[in-house]
Amino acid sequence: MGTQETTNKLNKQRMLLLTTVLFTLATLVVGALVFRFYMADFGKASEATEYDKYYVMITDNYKADFWQAVYKGAFDAAKEQNIYVDLLGQNIAGDYSCEQLMKIAIASQVDGIIVFANESEEMTNLINEADDKGIPVITLYGDSTKSKRRSFVGVGSYNIGREYGRQIFNIIKEKRREDFIESEKMGHRKTMQIAVLVNTDSQDSGQNIIISGLQETLDQENATNSEFSISIVPVDNKNPFSVEESIRDIFLNDTVPDVIVCLNEQNTICAYQAVVDFNKVGDVNILGYYNSESIVNAIDKGIVYATISIDTRQMGQYCIEALSDFYDYGTTSEYFTADVTLINGKNVAEYLIKEESDE
Repeated sequence: MGTQETTNKLNKQRMLLLTTVLFTLATLVVGALVFRFYMADFGKASEATEYDKYYVMITDNYKADFWQAVYKGAFDAAKEQNIYVDLLGQNIAGDYSCEQLMKIAIASQVDGIIVFANESEEMTNLINEADDKGIPVITLYGDSTKSKRRSFVGVGSYNIGREYGRQIFNIIKEKRREDFIESEKMGHRKTMQIAVLVNTDSQDSGQNIIISGLQETLDQENATNSEFSISIVPVDNKNPFSVEESIRDIFLNDTVPDVIVCLNEQNTICAYQAVVDFNKVGDVNILGYYNSESIVNAIDKGIVYATISIDTRQMGQYCIEALSDFYDYGTTSEYFTADVTLINGKNVAEYLIKEESDE
């Protein structure tokens, strides 16, 4: 009895020892394999690519789809020339203004700066400082006309304003048609209230040019002063929350605009979200900016009336072209203008099909 018990005990100890040895060996093998793969990846990562030049792109909101698309266009175009473009800010902890990022770029002695600029004195001085230190600067979308920037890559603001004006006139014509059908309304037509959203901290003359083109187009289309009234609504754009709050305040007023014109992607998204939240779909017509997936889907659903689509890839390519021309020839074109198109209910289906085929 005692011998059998001793034998069983020894067998259990042997099994435990064998299990421990096997587990230890398995751990060592797995550990060795993991370490081997790690070293292989580390070796690949350490093989850094040497680029001929290093450019930086500076924007006011690197997370926005619009700026990400522009950056991709610039990055791909630069890569073909063995140039690296960094979207400055996305790899730095904290939020920095364009002016603060300009100072970082200048101190880093980069080979070229692409910046969303404005007409402020500080921005002008920073661009001049960069140029004086041999760093060519390309202004992107927002210009600094009094600075030593080498080129400006943007859009035709006046033409965008005219397109907005044509869309507003279409809305006015639709309203006329409704009033004609309901003839009792003809005698006391309601003036269409048009609100143009502008950023409070922006000193971009492009906004004023858009508004001017909008107003002139309505005048040329023979829309009478009694049919529309344009107001400029400031939007606090310090951060996404302040933008959302500013736009929601519009819907808390006694009178809500019939048309809201948005001059950037973020305002467009916040405006159509507010229209949905306040149950104003069909009552408020939104004229948006940019063709992000959410904005295009909102047009397809009838929430947004129309939006301006900008060839962001072309914008990015033009920035690299301007810097390359400067380095190759010592000069470059003063202006590059990206293509724009209108997306509305009539062509949104075609646009969605095209987007799916491109993907």
